[in-house]
Order: sequence, then C-alpha cells, then structure tokens
Amino acid sequence: MEDPDEKKSPRVDGPDRIRWQDDDVEAGPGPSAAGRPGLRRNRSHGSLSIHSVAGSIDPSAALPIQYRTVSIDIDDYKRRGEIAKKAQKDATIGMQHSTDGSVAAIIPFRYLGDLEWHTISVDDLVKRRNTSLEHGLSHDQVTRRAAEFGKNTPSQPDTHRTREIIGYFFKGFGSVLLVGSILVFIAWKPLGQPPAPANLALAIVLLAVFFIQAAFNMWQDWSSSRVMASIKTMLPDECLIIRDGVQVSTMAADLVPGDVLLIKAGNKLPADVRFTHVSSDAKFDRSILTGESVPLAATVHCTDKNYLETKNIGLQGTHCAAGTCTGVVVATGNRTVFGRIAKLTNEPKTGLTTLEREVLNFVIVICSIMFTMIILVVILWASWLRRDYPDWINVPTLIVDCVSVAVAFIPEGLPVALTASLTISANMMRKQRVLCKSLKVVETLGAVSIICSDKTGTLTQNKMVVTDCTVGYHTMTAAGARDTLIADRNTSNDMGSNAIEQLRSVAGLCNAGEFDSATKHLPLAERKIHGDATDQAILRFSESLGEVSELKRCWTTKFNLAFNSKNKFMIRVLGLAHPDGLATAVPSGTAAIFERSDMLLTIKGAPEIMLDRCGNYTGMSGVSMTLNAEARKIIEKTKNDWSAQGRRVLLLAHKVISSSSIKSAPTSSAFENEMLEHARAGLTLVGMVAIADPPRPEIPEVVKTLRGAGIRLFMVTGDFALTAEAIARECGIVTNPNSAVANASALAREPAATDSSSTKKGSKGSNTPSIEGAEPDTATSIVLTGSDLIALNDTQWDQLVAKYNEVVFARTTPEQKLRIVRELQARGHVVGMTGDGVNDAPALRAADVGIAVSGGSDIAAEAADMILLDSFASIVEAVRYGRMMFDNLKKTIAYLLPAGSFSEFWPVMTNVLFGLPQILSSFLMIIICCFTDCLAATSLAYEAPEADVMVRPPRRIGVDRLVDWKLIVQSYGFVGVIETLSSFAMSYWYLERNGIPFSTLWFSFGNLPDTIDPDFYAQKLNEASSIYFVNLVVMQWFNLLAVRTRRLSIFQHPPLFNKRTRNYYLFPAVLFALVMAFFWLYIPSLQTVLATAQVPVEYWFLPMSFGLGVMFLDEARKFGVRKSPRGVLAWLAW
Repeated sequence: MEDPDEKKSPRVDGPDRIRWQDDDVEAGPGPSAAGRPGLRRNRSHGSLSIHSVAGSIDPSAALPIQYRTVSIDIDDYKRRGEIAKKAQKDATIGMQHSTDGSVAAIIPFRYLGDLEWHTISVDDLVKRRNTSLEHGLSHDQVTRRAAEFGKNTPSQPDTHRTREIIGYFFKGFGSVLLVGSILVFIAWKPLGQPPAPANLALAIVLLAVFFIQAAFNMWQDWSSSRVMASIKTMLPDECLIIRDGVQVSTMAADLVPGDVLLIKAGNKLPADVRFTHVSSDAKFDRSILTGESVPLAATVHCTDKNYLETKNIGLQGTHCAAGTCTGVVVATGNRTVFGRIAKLTNEPKTGLTTLEREVLNFVIVICSIMFTMIILVVILWASWLRRDYPDWINVPTLIVDCVSVAVAFIPEGLPVALTASLTISANMMRKQRVLCKSLKVVETLGAVSIICSDKTGTLTQNKMVVTDCTVGYHTMTAAGARDTLIADRNTSNDMGSNAIEQLRSVAGLCNAGEFDSATKHLPLAERKIHGDATDQAILRFSESLGEVSELKRCWTTKFNLAFNSKNKFMIRVLGLAHPDGLATAVPSGTAAIFERSDMLLTIKGAPEIMLDRCGNYTGMSGVSMTLNAEARKIIEKTKNDWSAQGRRVLLLAHKVISSSSIKSAPTSSAFENEMLEHARAGLTLVGMVAIADPPRPEIPEVVKTLRGAGIRLFMVTGDFALTAEAIARECGIVTNPNSAVANASALAREPAATDSSSTKKGSKGSNTPSIEGAEPDTATSIVLTGSDLIALNDTQWDQLVAKYNEVVFARTTPEQKLRIVRELQARGHVVGMTGDGVNDAPALRAADVGIAVSGGSDIAAEAADMILLDSFASIVEAVRYGRMMFDNLKKTIAYLLPAGSFSEFWPVMTNVLFGLPQILSSFLMIIICCFTDCLAATSLAYEAPEADVMVRPPRRIGVDRLVDWKLIVQSYGFVGVIETLSSFAMSYWYLERNGIPFSTLWFSFGNLPDTIDPDFYAQKLNEASSIYFVNLVVMQWFNLLAVRTRRLSIFQHPPLFNKRTRNYYLFPAVLFALVMAFFWLYIPSLQTVLATAQVPVEYWFLPMSFGLGVMFLDEARKFGVRKSPRGVLAWLAW
C-alpha cells in the first residue's frame, strides 16, 4: 500500500471538476412517470435479498446517495489544508453536510486527498507495485500479496443485533400478543377475585406464542440468509488478468494489488485500477461515486488532482461503458475508495414491495375491525351490561373478552405461513436455476403482461459460427473458402491471388477477441476465446484460414474503436511491424508502394452502414476494383438473402492511409476524429461473412407457453430487420407469412373516427394485453426498425400496443430499447425485459422485471432483478412460480380466516350481546390459531401450481388483490358461516341432550334456573366448548383440501398419486392438528387448569360429515365456475 509520507509528484492541473447538472438522474423520475401504475422496483436489502450478485459489492446497495459527492469534499479538504493549515485531527476527518444542514456522513477525506496513484507516471506505478505490464505478477508474488492484503471482498457490515432482536419479537402480531398476555395476567392477579387458573393458563400460552413467534422469526431470518448466501455463489464473478505472462480468468475476490487487469465494455471494475493503456473510445460510468450521469472518457495520464475526478483511475464498482482498457490494480477490498466509504455506512434502501403492501393492507383492515369490535364490546359493557347485569361481566372478564376478540380476529398463524412461503419459494427458484436478487421479483413476474427479449444469447444459443462468406461479390461457404485458399497456396508461389488472404487478415486483425493460451492445444472449435460471440465466430473463421498470431506478429495496433450499438462498426488502425504482413493484408500493387510509416485502417460492421462508404471491392484475383452499381446490387441481394435465412451479416473492409495524410499522433484525442473521417469514404470492400446463431431448441415451446399465459413476447434486437424476422419466425414469435407481416406504414398517425369512443383498450390504467380488431387466437404481426421508432407518435404507439401481439423491433439502439419499455409501461403494461449485453442495461433497469442471462455483461447482471442461470426456458418456471406464490398466499389466508377469525369471533359476541355463555374458550382460540391451523397453513406453501395457472391472464396490479371482497365472501360468507353454525349447533345440541336447553341460556346473562346445578353446568360447558373446538379442527381438515385449488376439482389436482400435484406435507399437518387436539383435551391434569374436557366419540365423526359437505359444496362451486366461465359463480370466484 502506498506511503502517504512519500514525496508527491507534481500536481496536475486538470479541467474543472464535474458539477451537478439540472437533469441529474439522481433527482428522481421526471413528470412522465406520473402516469405509471404503482408497480415499481425497489432495491430491497432485507434478509430475503441479495446485496451483491455480479460483483464483490453492490454499489447501489452499500453507497447512499449522499456519498456520491465525495469528490466535492475532497477538494474542500485540500483547500482547507492549503489555506488554514489546521491541526492534524481537524485535517484527518471532514464532515459532509446535507442541504438542510444535518450531518450526513463522516468521510476519511485525508486518505482520499493524499492518494497519488493518479499523479505518478506509469513507470513509477510499475516500480511501486513491483509488477510487469507484459507479464503481470508471478505465482509467488500473488501468494505473498494475498497473505498480506487478504481477499478482495468488503468487510461485513454492522449487524445491529439489538434492533434485529427487537424486530424478531415485535414484528407481525408480536406486540398484540404481548399486550394481550400482560392484560390477562392482570385479569388473573390482582383483579381476579379469586384468581382464575384458566386466565393464568391463557396468559402463559399467549406469552409462549409470543416467544415461539420470535424464535420462528429468528430461524426464518437465518434460514433465508443461508438460502440467499447459497444463491450468491451460483454466479461466479470472474475477471481477466495477466499472470506469469499469460491471460487467465480468476475470481474477483482473488485479485491482489499489482495485478494487470484487462477490461472491456460491460465489465464492472472489481478493484481500484490505474489505467496504463486505453482505447480511444474507452468510457466509464462513474455515477455511483460522483453523481455524474454521463460516462467519462478514460485516459492514461492524470487529468485532475482530485483522485475521484481524474480520468486515469478506475474505481471499484464503476462500469466500463465502452471501449477496452488495461490497468494495474492499486487497491483491493476495504482499501479501495468504495470499500472505505462502504465500511463507514450501511444504509440499504428499503421499501414495501407490492406483496408486502397487500399483506399490510390486509392486516390494517383486520386490526381496524378488531379495534372496532373491542370498542363496541367496551361501550356495550359500560353503557348496558355493567348497569343492568353487574354480575355477568366484571372487569377481569371484560379484559379477557377484549383479548378474546383480538385473538379471534388476528390470524396469528399468517406471519409464520407468509415467511415460510417466501423461504420455500426461494428454494424452489434456486432449484429451477433462476437467481432472484429479491423475492418480490418472483411475485411481480406473476403480473408481467409483456416480455421484451433480446435475440442474441437469449433466444439464440450464442454459439455463432461463420457459415458463408464473400470475396467481393463472389459467394462461397466457409469450408469452400478454406479449400480455395489451400489450392491457391499450392498452385501460386508468388501469392498473386491473395483475395481470401485479405479477408482472413481483416477478420483476424479487426477483432476484439483473444485466444486463451491455456487452451492452445485443443482443437479450434474447443479453444476458449475471450470476447463476444460475434468476434469469436469471426476469429475462429480467420484462424481456420491461417494462424492469427502470425498476422498479429506483422501488425501492431495504433488505434482501436470498439463496436457499439450506435455506430454498428469496429475500427482498428494498424501499423506495419514486419514486411511479411503486406503479402496477405493488401493487394500486391498496394503492398509495393506501402511505406513503414503508412497505416492500414481495418473496419467491420453492418452492411447497410458500411456499403455506402465503400468505393472499391476486392475481386477474386486480389486486385481492388471499382464498386459499380451492378456489383453493389449483387452484394445487396446476397446480404438480403442471408438475412432472410436468419444469418447475421457483417461487412469487412480496409483502407490504406498514407503517412502524409495523417495529421495527429495516435495518442492524441484528435486522432479518433481523424480516423472516423477516413472511415466515412474510400473504403475497399474485402468481403462479407454470414454468421449463424441458431435459436435454442426449447424457445418455440417457451413462446407458445407464454402466449397461452396471456403474455406477449416481443423481440428487441440490433440486428437487420430481415434477420430478426427470420429468427423470430424460427422461434415462433412471428407465425404469419411474410405477406401478412405489417410494417410502420400500417400504423395511422391520426386516430380513426371509429376509435374515439373506445380509446386505447390497452392504454393507461390497464395492464392486460388487448388485441382490438382481431379474435383472441388471431396472430397480428409487425416488424419495426429503429428508424421507424423515431417517427412514431402516441397514436401509433397506442395502435401498436393494442392491435399487434407479434412484434419485432430491429436495428434498435439502447435509447430505443429504453423507450420501448417506457412506452409499454405508460400504457399500463407490466414489462419484463431480457438481455445480456451492455446496450440492454438501461432497459433492464427501467423494466418492472429486468432479466439477465448468465454469461452476459456485468452491467446487464447489475441492472437486472433476475438472472437465468441456464437458459431462457427458465422464464416459464419463473412466471409459473410467481403466480403460484401469490395463489398459495391467497389459499393460506382463505384457509385461516374461517376458523381462525370468523368462527372464533361469534362466541365472544353472542356472549356480550345475547347473554349466552362463551361457548369457545379464549384459550382454545389460541390453540386453533397457533397450533392446529398453523402447520396446515404453512403446508399450503408447498402446493404445486394449478394446471390452469399458465392459461390465465396476468394478474392486474391494484385490481387483483391478495385479499379482496371475493375472498372475504368465500372465507366468511361461505365456509365461515357453515363452520360457525355447525359448531354452535353441535355445542348447544350437546347441552340440550344433557338437560340444559338453549331457551334457558338465551338472554340469561348467567341467571340459570335453580334446577341446574352450577358445577354440573360448568362441567358440561367445558365439554361443549371442547366440542366446538373439535368441530372446527375437523372441519378445517376438509377446508384444507378444498382451498388447495381455486377452480380445479380435487380429482384434477389430487394431493396424492400424481407427481405434479401431490403435497405430502398436508397429511403430517392434519396429524399434528389431531395430536394437538388430544394433547389439550385428554390430559386430565390440563383439563382442570384449562377448562377443557374429553369429547364423546360421535362428536369426532359428525364434523367429518359437515366437512365433507363443505368439500362437496365447494366442488359444486368450482364445477359451476369451470362450466360457465362468465356466469355468476365465476364472477364470485375468489
């Protein structure tokens, strides 16, 4: 590590430091966001979230926004140090204040101000770090430095254990349970005269449930953290470095200071790096630390004395937005700027997800009703019962009644079931090889109505291979080119015809791919190449024609402009290193006059961009010829034919630049503009290559499944329109013939008069796909290009979204991909976006669910919410489980409410309103909620998706609620009423059979006839209470089987004997409920204390008939729903 006391190099005066912009992205969304529905992604960092996936630390999680202006404070620190010369302690720590004057953070500005890696020369850097730019570190150096500096990982943040422990006890319904327990203890003593043992037992059980819930929350936190920790390890974070003279891939955590790091567009920097070589187009997105939203150019030399502002330093956590760089690692782990700042603060962003908001709304409603009922009970007691029936309910009994109302209304088992469901879902998604940074993503997937998918690497295999090529306008296969080249070499010693050699040279030299030296001994098809799939295919093609290393021996790179989705071409300017290179790279006539100081500009890119820049072409003889109209027409036809076959077509060209026409030095910034100007005209077309990237075999079935689920799949690609349409047809995205595929001309710029009354069925306020003017099963297809998108107005977007269900966007830029997502969102759709490249990142971040494909760029993985570790086919399972999780939560609530809320409430209210005895004791209410029902409710989280889950339309956010009036009608008005009435009937019938008629209890308020012995009455009342309890327990077994499906019959979704629908956890849950019932009712020592009693055997079997009745009635309801999907029962279906 550098010594702060070392002599500083002269400070470099750089440009003015970056200032805040009025339209800075950190200021928040603009006005256009106002029209969006309430579904938005928050970066959750709770126990069920991943804090970092594709890097050693996630900047957006660990770095609050107030730290993104640290560079300003460094300047202030230096200015104060130079002017005031304050004491050491005052200079060591600076305070950063927010705009309102409050202290926002404490930053070690002295450390950041004293760093000098950016001011020293590259030679001094190499000496200080004792490394080599050509060979990197040796194995022994790496071993020693790993022991000295440790892993390149951040230290664990503070855990705030006290806050966590308090949360374990009081989140959920913990506070209600504790307050209820304390009140019942008070009702027992000192208010109880004499103290009632039942009250003591109730208080103890409430307190026990309070601690059990806390213990479960603690276990849940540990379990979910373990699940997410295991998921994090599924995405390796690799980087490319030079060690022992060879390029190797290593884990980012294994980097040490002094490592030589190779960086390309899309990479996230795993450590602080001083650049030693940069391409002219290299740019870095540093907004994480500086707040500047525009990517900044990278340089080798210092541009600012401020360490955070100079452009020759790459900071950990920032992204390479374009170009390539080489750099030396100067700091790792907590020694990086980001690591030091992150160590000082841990302020993860939190916010309620849509699921959490749904649960909170439900809890608020339940608690509001609960408090209303408690207030009603207190008012009735104070204004009526206390005056007219003073012996009926005294203060201790009132307290117990109020607690009973709370216990009755609150489904105490819901928090346990909910958290268990989330953990279960995490495990299920992990098994499906789908990585979710936050579990809310799974739930949001259930509402996705449109998925915009990139083509390359997502829908296709990303295993590109050159199948055909042209020399000039002569077409041949890749194998034919190889055979022709071999024949030319064997028959022509003077290499007079070097046309294919020129094609091989441009393909091998104008290429960002690099062979991995460790796989040099393997066959060509198996050798590893560092680079994107397109470069890999072209590099293999060049290598098949001759050794690329021989080409690179003869030519040195003077300038490099990496391919990007805006320019759609790559430039590499070369200088001659050995005369042998001329014989293969240029025509013989040109080679004869080529001087050592001349340069060769090589370029490859999209034919529609490049062809107009070409004035000549290379003929089969290797001689440059004029590109006339006839040749141009043949080349255009070849390109279109290949594109229609789904091939990616690239044009390769070169141009000799004489030294006399070069005005700038290759190291100057003006050189880039000069080379771009040279590339605008006068190019010689050497040839074209056709690259095949076949669709993944599973994609057509995936598209069919998603379409059946009401989800439209749009292709969004940068490829040529004919190529995109051909691949879309192979994937099943486009099903119509060419003649039936529309283009931009089909979209009217003004709304038709007939549309005025039915504007935008799929527009704002609805996120359900709608296909106007066509039958639901009719496919309507359209292909639009990037140039078409520029001209689309709102009316045309409305038509596109409403009328077309097969859409292909071709030749799109990153900005246009982002616009597509936003336009769809503005019309009420919940949008999923898939991609793997740098150009996909903006749209991935803007989408409701960003989905990256494993193996893509770091920027894409960072921007996405979900990463598919295997293939795009996993998206089907992700959607299925997203819908399943929401369904299962509804089922859990539908199961808990009838017995755990509705049927427990009425015994208390009949006791207060009608003077009846409380036929179900408060203690047994707790047993139902926390013991007999809880495990069964949790077992519903293991329910497999119903067979129709992927044939329903997507859930509508804000409309299809977790708990709506339909579920309340099902739980309270249907099952709850049946369970309550049957339980009352069983209990009072038992009393009637034992000489206590119902008429003597109605409005008796405890005034029993003298003919009824009080002790006998108390005993029979305990037995009646136990019967009420048993009736609910048994009927809930059948309710459990009924709520497993919302529309399907139990015979269509059986719990046994069907591998896809079985749920073995149901039956242990039923057995547990039975054991709990016997435990609390049949142990003599507990009967006396808890006021319970044995239940006659017939009262065990009669509830089974009631339960079967509930099942049969629910089966009839489901049959009616399936039979008449638009009938009344379907309208009422939950």
